[in-house]
Amino acid sequence: MNACRIGANGFGCMLRWYLVHTKPSRESLAEENLRRQGYRVHLPRMVHSVRRAGQWRESIAPLFPRYLFLQLHEGRQALSPVRSSVGVAGIVRFGASYAIVADEIMRELRLREDPETGLHRLIKRPHLARGAAVHITTGPFEGLEGVFEREAGCDRVVVLLNLLGQDAQVRVHADFVLPGYAA
Repeated sequence: MNACRIGANGFGCMLRWYLVHTKPSRESLAEENLRRQGYRVHLPRMVHSVRRAGQWRESIAPLFPRYLFLQLHEGRQALSPVRSSVGVAGIVRFGASYAIVADEIMRELRLREDPETGLHRLIKRPHLARGAAVHITTGPFEGLEGVFEREAGCDRVVVLLNLLGQDAQVRVHADFVLPGYAA
C-alpha cells in the first residue's frame, strides 16, 4: 500500500472509509465500477437460506443491502467520481458531512468473515413447524406464549396469540421467537 507523504501545506492524505448507498440490487455493479476507477471497496456478503420452488437453497447476498464501503486516499482521490459511478445512488451524509466509518468497525467486519470464502454466515434460527408452541423474547409481545403459524418474509414470522380472549395473528421479527413450552 502506498504511504502518503506530507505536502508543503503540512497535510498528508488520510485513508478513510465511507459508506456508499447503491441503487437497488446494484451493489456488485457499483463495486466493480468503483474498483475499475482505482478505489478500494469492501462489499460484505453473507450466505443465507432462501426458499425457491419449495426447496431451501443457500444463496449469497450483500450483508447490508444497498450499501458498500469505500476507502479513500484523501488528498489523492476525490469523492465526486463516486457519486456518478454506475450502480451508485449516493454517498451517505449526516447533514453537510459525509459519514466516516471507523477503522475498528471495518476490522470487526473483516474478523467476522470466513477466512476461506470471505463470507459471513447468518446465525441459524431453530426450525419451527406450523402449530409449534413458541415464546416471544423481545418487543411489545415479550413474555407471551403463542403458536407458530408461518414465515412471513426472510425476517418475520406470524404467530397466533390469545389476546383479550381472542386469537390474533401477529407478525414479529423471527429473532424474537424461540421454541416455547407445551402447555
